[in-house]
Amino acid sequence: MQFNRKELTDETLVHFYKSLLLPRMIEEKMLVLLRQGKISKWFSGIGQEAIAVGAALALEQDEWIMPLHRNLGVFTTRNMPLSKLFMQWQGSQEGYSKGRERSFHFGNREHHICGMISHLGPQLAIADGVALAHKLRQENKVALAFTGEGGTSEGDFHEALNTAAVWDLPVIFLIENNGYGLSTPVSEQYRCENLVERARGYGMEGIRIDGNNILSVYDTIKGVRDYCLEKQKPYLIECATFRMRGHEEASGTKYVPSYLFEVWEMKDPVKNYEQFLLSEKVLDEEQLTVIKQDLKEYIEVELSIGANTSPIVVDTELELDDVYAPRSKDSQYGITIIDNTTPQQSNTFSTLPEKRLIDAIKEGLHQSMQQHTNLVLMGQDIAEYGGAFKITEGFVEEFGKERVRNTPLCESAIVGSALGLSLEGFKSMMEMQFADFVTVGFNQIVNNLAKIHYRWGQQADVVIRMPAGGGVGAGPFHSQSNEAWFVHTPGLKVVYPSTPIDAKGLLIAAINDPNPVLYFEHKALYRSVSGPVPGEYYEIEIGKARVVQEGVDISIITYGSGIHWATEYANTHSYISFHILDLRTLLPLDYAAIRSAVARTGKVLILHEDTLVGGIGGELAAWIGEYCFDLLDAPVMRCASLDTPVPFNIELENNFLAKARLDEYIRKLINY
Repeated sequence: MQFNRKELTDETLVHFYKSLLLPRMIEEKMLVLLRQGKISKWFSGIGQEAIAVGAALALEQDEWIMPLHRNLGVFTTRNMPLSKLFMQWQGSQEGYSKGRERSFHFGNREHHICGMISHLGPQLAIADGVALAHKLRQENKVALAFTGEGGTSEGDFHEALNTAAVWDLPVIFLIENNGYGLSTPVSEQYRCENLVERARGYGMEGIRIDGNNILSVYDTIKGVRDYCLEKQKPYLIECATFRMRGHEEASGTKYVPSYLFEVWEMKDPVKNYEQFLLSEKVLDEEQLTVIKQDLKEYIEVELSIGANTSPIVVDTELELDDVYAPRSKDSQYGITIIDNTTPQQSNTFSTLPEKRLIDAIKEGLHQSMQQHTNLVLMGQDIAEYGGAFKITEGFVEEFGKERVRNTPLCESAIVGSALGLSLEGFKSMMEMQFADFVTVGFNQIVNNLAKIHYRWGQQADVVIRMPAGGGVGAGPFHSQSNEAWFVHTPGLKVVYPSTPIDAKGLLIAAINDPNPVLYFEHKALYRSVSGPVPGEYYEIEIGKARVVQEGVDISIITYGSGIHWATEYANTHSYISFHILDLRTLLPLDYAAIRSAVARTGKVLILHEDTLVGGIGGELAAWIGEYCFDLLDAPVMRCASLDTPVPFNIELENNFLAKARLDEYIRKLINY
């Protein structure tokens, strides 16, 4: 192993040695504690330390790094206290994630480290978003994301690199190629000779280096950082390395040929660098001994502090409160909150000019762009073309292509980029061209956006607009009502307006909210529904249902298209007194309004366009049965669409939709 010190001083070389040795000595101690049962799991990076340490040394302290399992050196080189790291590894409430996460599945804003999720690949796109934030602010900063050779097989790898290349983002993608993804060798993982060859396919530069040479890693990343900033382009680095332990300790290493351990033992990053320092007379044996003793004492002191933790105190209220980021009082100052939760309050707006639902959404988005100069819009064809439904038409001329961004067909990468923007204090709105396409970005939404505040207190200030629903003859892949998928996910907020006034106010509220909000908008209502809309910048409170009309015979609890089906039916059946509740927000639900609706009539019909099995109607019916049983005069009934995909033919679609069975269910209830 050849070390080239270039112009590095002796003092710097010694600093590098201490930075490299510390994670090795910590890991050796952790393996002892693992056998003693004092920590529950450990993903060893022994043999790979030079990559994590070299990367952290080469970057500025305030440049974000997205590490993985085996990157203890990132955390230690960023000077995170070992005592608190140890609390984290024990699952203590005094750790970085309050006992809610394991090992390195956490992040910390102060140290500009974004915690991984177990799916690995989504880390890469977050770096895209961080780099985009720097680019928009014209800051000379990069973002760096780690992945393993196994992670390069994931779609997220392709999407993140492609997006970074297309948008010319200063991102460093760093592959730790240690030869095995758990037990799967590279021969079963990819067919190219070296992974760095993939860089050319994305239109970026790349290099393969010895990942066990601390000076090569440092010098390469330092130079690549300069390149990324000067050229405003991404770069791919493949580091050849090897892990000397199992994927995690329980998995063992029986699947690895024994000769490989002998080969890579000769390439040990710590021992080889140590010999280099001795040969260069930067250090002598006595000085090495002193350094090791000092680090050992530091580790023992820190572990003693870290072991002295309080027992877990389970606080259910705190657990629930931490699912969502609180909204700052400053962000609410001067915003008009419209309360139209009752028919009487709604009537006060009846004299206002009418707008179509689509125009109300556009107006809310436009006013939000004016209000928030840090709001970035992203989506397929949303710039010059104006989006599939023309909602952002004209925006690029007013706000520019930096803030109104066409995206590649990379839903997962764009959701991840939105989260990356949030790390740097930006707001973002991503438009799914159709709600059906959200499946491609599902992992980022339910595992990254939804959980990040609960895991380590980082808000995800992201809105995803979801054009949904049938009634337009668009078939199985452009007509789904898939809101129930997300109502099941703590940490998300889900809104679904049915009127123009609510569409504008809920969209503004969603953008002002620091949490991830899925904003469903029904395509069939875009141009078919009109209503009064205030011209001012206002919010409709998320989590508040609206009484559409009051009645005493049957309560219909619904949202979206169901509101219009219910009111249409009520208007043509005036001999039945209907109480109609528009949920508007599906997560969190307005349970007080639901209970009030049950109490008004004692007979409840839950109506939604989604299919029956697994739809939100099942959850509502269960809650009413559990908490409002004494108010009921009949079983709670659900009217939903058929449990089939959405058919293309209009006659088949009309039969599919819940509206086709509305009369049947109302008659059952009225006659019960």
